[in-house]
Amino acid sequence: MSFDGVFTRAMVKELNRDLENGRISKVYQPFQHEIILTIRANRKNKRVLLSAHPSYARIQVINDNLSNPDSAPNFCMVLRKNLEGAYIEDIKQLGNDRIIIFSFRNFDELGDQRQMELIIELMGRHSNIFLIDKQTRMIIDCLKHVPFYQNSFRPLHPGVAYQLPPHQDKANPFEMEKEELASVAATFSDELPLFKSLQGAFQGLGSDSAMEISYYTEQDGLSAADAILAFKQQLDTAIPTLTEESAKKQHFTPFPFRSLPGEKRHYDSLSELLDAYYDEKASRDRINQVASELLHVVNTERKKNQLKLKKLDQTLLETEKADVYRIKGEILTAYLHQMKKGDMEVTLNNFYDDENPITIALNPALTPSQNAQKYFSKYQKLTTAVAYVNEQVEHTHAENEYLESIETLIQLSDPQDLEDIKDELRESGYLKKKYKGKQKKHKTSKPHKFLSSDGTTILIGKNNVQNDQLTLKTAKKSDIWLHTKNIPGSHVIIESNHPSEETLFEAATLAAYYSKFQNSSNVPVDYVVVKNIRKPNGAKPGFVIYEGQKTLYVTPDKELVRTLKAD
Repeated sequence: MSFDGVFTRAMVKELNRDLENGRISKVYQPFQHEIILTIRANRKNKRVLLSAHPSYARIQVINDNLSNPDSAPNFCMVLRKNLEGAYIEDIKQLGNDRIIIFSFRNFDELGDQRQMELIIELMGRHSNIFLIDKQTRMIIDCLKHVPFYQNSFRPLHPGVAYQLPPHQDKANPFEMEKEELASVAATFSDELPLFKSLQGAFQGLGSDSAMEISYYTEQDGLSAADAILAFKQQLDTAIPTLTEESAKKQHFTPFPFRSLPGEKRHYDSLSELLDAYYDEKASRDRINQVASELLHVVNTERKKNQLKLKKLDQTLLETEKADVYRIKGEILTAYLHQMKKGDMEVTLNNFYDDENPITIALNPALTPSQNAQKYFSKYQKLTTAVAYVNEQVEHTHAENEYLESIETLIQLSDPQDLEDIKDELRESGYLKKKYKGKQKKHKTSKPHKFLSSDGTTILIGKNNVQNDQLTLKTAKKSDIWLHTKNIPGSHVIIESNHPSEETLFEAATLAAYYSKFQNSSNVPVDYVVVKNIRKPNGAKPGFVIYEGQKTLYVTPDKELVRTLKAD
């Protein structure tokens, strides 16, 4: 289901219940399209996400503590100036449309009361957030500016009057009596499916909502008007529901839609429902927003290394000719008396091949002895190169493995933890280091913490530096260490020297989940006592070697990860 007018109606009701008389204590903008309001209401701090994302536009209360960037964008600064300390007077929906209006009261620098509105338009790629002066209706600022030359009907920037987006003149089905609904339904064409007629006549009905109303007429024999009233009654007693039609197709609805096939899971609130639905989708998008620079650096370095390996392989092929140059040098030395300066080539008996003749090219400008020395020099150069090239091949493969681990950890990270990976890339020389002047230091993240079913603590590193710290310094020598076998991923520590089989299995499942093979099955996971792990001198962050390990085969389980999460 999309975040249509029906879901907006239910969400506004929930927000009014949870945020009544709330006071804004903090505003920040962690990502390009998202604003977070920290609101103190009912003696609790609630974080409200206002998203104008082109694909994931929504409003909800979130539990994630998304990081506050070091520098705030202009719109965020305007919101802070005008809204921090403001009280919520009202939250309402415009008709049955996807427009939510927060009304605030605050005081200006002179102590005079000001009334403002924060308007959130959830319109797909046209989604936007506006701060409006309630009396003058002028835009104080908005998230996305649209100048007059791009939209003469509705310019969107500070200093112009706020206008509603263009919309068709449709009725709000939730403000109509049965007779009025029946009157509208009487105009429906028999040539169109009922759900299409419902969408054409009524405001804010997404396809899923219209199909559900239509389902009541088909399955329960209700008239269109009675079906709308039945739908409204269900909406008033909302049971937030996630319907999984298939592994890749889910629907979120304010109550269980009978028209949607699939397994249904219920949640305590609409915000929890949206967390479950958008968790992975929004997180991956945020990662791509924040980590695009990091991924570009990693991919560029890996491409360079691939070219380097091709050149090194070519050099190794050439070194296979080394013995040929030595043999030619020795044969020339043995038959110096049969040559003279100026010869272009010479054919001699090859005493390494049953005296079969061998033709050797000569430099006519050199003496026979100098020609022999030239072949010996080529031989020495190539034999010396073999050791160097093999060393470079090994080093380049190790670097590629490290870069692959970085790429995996970026994809597995929470957006707020990416700054640690950025620091690691700086220390490793892949990114330029920050200017050493006064700068706001970001708070270093802590490892993921989980509790197994029997209460044993399981810790998981979020980046390579943290992996080293966790395994080599934090963990006890008797703790159990786990890692996917020959697969990039996080280090996992079980804080126990004799974990139960259940804890070991759960920790292995977590190790598989926090690896490159997160979406695979039957993933091999090695486990070993920490004392059997060591780090080679000069090795990249996160790289260790171990012995005496055993291997489990597990399948990553997202629901288990959610259940065991302790932080």
